[in-house]
Amino acid sequence: MKVQFWGVRGSIPAPGPETNRYGGNTSCVSVRSASGELIIIDMGTGLMHLGNALLGTEFGKGGGKATILLSHAHWDHIQGLGFFAPVFIPGNHFVLRGHGKSSSMLEGILEGQMNPNFSPLYTLKNLGASFDVRAVVPGEPFDAGALRVTARPNPHGSTTALAFRIEEQGRAFVYASDAGYPDAGPTAEVLGLYRGAHVMVHDSTYTPAHQATRRNRGFSSYEQAADAAIAAGVGRLVTFHYDQDYSDEDVDALRDACRAYLDAHGGAKIELVAAAEGMELEI
Repeated sequence: MKVQFWGVRGSIPAPGPETNRYGGNTSCVSVRSASGELIIIDMGTGLMHLGNALLGTEFGKGGGKATILLSHAHWDHIQGLGFFAPVFIPGNHFVLRGHGKSSSMLEGILEGQMNPNFSPLYTLKNLGASFDVRAVVPGEPFDAGALRVTARPNPHGSTTALAFRIEEQGRAFVYASDAGYPDAGPTAEVLGLYRGAHVMVHDSTYTPAHQATRRNRGFSSYEQAADAAIAAGVGRLVTFHYDQDYSDEDVDALRDACRAYLDAHGGAKIELVAAAEGMELEI
């Protein structure tokens, strides 16, 4: 699997000179299987840049197929959809798997942002590409080509956000953004989802001091990300979903503090990477 980051910021886009190194776009990650299948995780503003990159492939000719995994439908995770160039090209096809009590409810949520008060697109049906929208059943694996996907919900303020485990040929990648754990940490089911992942991208929105004053927002500190990685025995932890007010220097400090925390709490063998736009990882 090859993983690439297109947006790593949380809550709202934060472009500008203070965020150039890590990037200011909101959440979007792509995963390519060994055989070339594409999974897109979340549709933040980074999706626009992924779409532009895909125009030089089969997606630019109307022959593209991909699975989109949607952790939840907060705006910073769906705002890129209307600016994703491949959806305007007839012949492209997307299977969208996300959180919802039913597939029709999930589709209705996505249609809501196409309301003419918010968008000139009016409806998903005005897009050139076709969509197959399906609600995920937590804990029930499904296939996306050669990739096996399993999802579990994490608490996220007043709602929940899905964490995903993607497996191929004995390798495992976990994406766990927008996780606001209680004091006890992740549930046993969620830790099972994380267990032994070769790479885990985990919400690291805040420093512990900032997170302590913003618990109702449903995000993790880097310490909570590190604790989850240690408890699950992952190979590499990737910090992600940085607060919009954090400069590149703030993220540098967050990364260094996370490294020190891992080393002091039994995670010295866990590799640590701070996600940045354009970064590629091979699993």
